[in-house]
Amino acid sequence: MKSLPDKERVDYPILAITLFSVLYNCILAYINHNIMQLSVSHVVLCEGLMMISSVAFIFKKGIYEEDLPLVLFLVFTLIVTIYITVFNRLTFIDQFRNVLIIFAFAGIGSWASERTVRLIFRIACFMVLLFLVCEVVSTPFYVTIFHPAEYFESTRGIKQVSFNTTGLFANALGFQGRFSFGLIDHRSSSIFLEQVSLANFCGVSVIYLLSFWPKLGKIEKMLFISTILLILLTNDTRTMLIFSCVSIVGYFLFPKIPKVFNLILMPLIILIGFFVHFMKPDEVGDNFTGRIGVTVKKMLDLDIQSMLGLSISRIGEFADSGYVYLIYGSTIFGLIVFWLFVCLYPAGKSPAQRRCAHSLSLFIFLNMMIGGTAIFSIKIAGLLWLLVGYMRASEEPRTLRARSETLNGSRVPG
Repeated sequence: MKSLPDKERVDYPILAITLFSVLYNCILAYINHNIMQLSVSHVVLCEGLMMISSVAFIFKKGIYEEDLPLVLFLVFTLIVTIYITVFNRLTFIDQFRNVLIIFAFAGIGSWASERTVRLIFRIACFMVLLFLVCEVVSTPFYVTIFHPAEYFESTRGIKQVSFNTTGLFANALGFQGRFSFGLIDHRSSSIFLEQVSLANFCGVSVIYLLSFWPKLGKIEKMLFISTILLILLTNDTRTMLIFSCVSIVGYFLFPKIPKVFNLILMPLIILIGFFVHFMKPDEVGDNFTGRIGVTVKKMLDLDIQSMLGLSISRIGEFADSGYVYLIYGSTIFGLIVFWLFVCLYPAGKSPAQRRCAHSLSLFIFLNMMIGGTAIFSIKIAGLLWLLVGYMRASEEPRTLRARSETLNGSRVPG
C-alpha cells in the first residue's frame, strides 16, 4: 500500500497538542463547574503536558541546523532567567516559559504537514465560531456551559465582583463610552472565556488567511471570514480591526517587500507611539491613544536598573505594556533578541512566506504597544508559532529532507 504524499498526511500528535492548547481552558471550565473544582495547579499541569509532549516530539525527530535559531533563543532566555533570578533573589521564569512555548510550537510546526496545519485551523475556527454564535444568541446559555467568572476565580484567584451578575469574566463586561459596534452588551470571549485571547485569535486567523489564501476552498474561506467578522463586530477590539484592515492591503503589498524590512517595523511603531503621546500627552484611558500613552509613559520612566533586569519585583505593574514588560522580565537585551528573532526567524522566500513574516511582525509589535502578556498566552501563541514554524519549512518539507539525509548518512544528530 502506497503511503500518502507528505503534504497529505495527518500528524496526529501535532494535531492533538495544538488543538488542546486552544481548547483546554474551556474544557477545564466545564470540568470546574460540572465535575470537580479545579485550581491553578491543574492549569499548570495542562500547560506542562503540552510543553513536555512538544519537546519530546522535537527531540525524537532530532535537532537540525535549521533549528539552531530556536535553540539559541531558548538558551539565551535561560541564561537571562538565571541571571535575573540570582541578582534579584527572586525566582522569575515567566519569560523562559514564554520562549519555551515559541520553541515548542514553532518546532513541531516545522515538522507538520500542510493538511495537519489546515485541519488544526479549521477545527479551531469552527469551535470558536460555534460558541461565539452561542454567546451572541444566548449569553445566559453560554454562561451555563462554562461559568467563566467561577472558573477564573477557582484557577486564577480572580474574585467575582459584586456588580457582575452575568457569570461572565468581569473584564469582558466593557464600560460606557468604550468603542463598540453595540451588537452585544459585553466583549465576546467564545471558547477562550476572556476577551483578549479571542481578539488575538482573530489576528492569528488573519495571518493564516494571508499565508494560505490561494490554497483555500470557498467553504474554508467563508468559515474564516465569517468568524473574523463576527469577532470584530462583537469583541470591540480596535487593534485587531486596524490590523485586519491593514492586512487586506498587505496581502498585495507584503510579497513585494523584502523580509529584512521587518527590522524597521518595531522602531517605527514605537516612534509613532511617542508621536501620538506627545500630540495627546494627557491621554491615559482605555482607548487606543490612551493605551499608547500609558505604554510610552512607562517607557520614559525606565532607568538603568530596570533595563538591566534588576527591578523584577515591579513587573506586575506592566502586564498591559508589552515593551516595558519584556524589558523588566528579560532586560533590554532580551527585548533586542526577541525583536531580532521575530523579524529574522520566519522564512521570506515565497510570497506566502513574506505575507506570513510581515503580518507576524505587525501583529506582535502593534500588540505590544497597546497590550502586554496576551500574545504569549499558550492559547494563542501555540497556534501562531505552529503556523510560523510550518511556513518556515513550507517550501522544503522537512520530512522529505530528513528521509533523504538519513539515507545518505548526513543527518545532524540531536
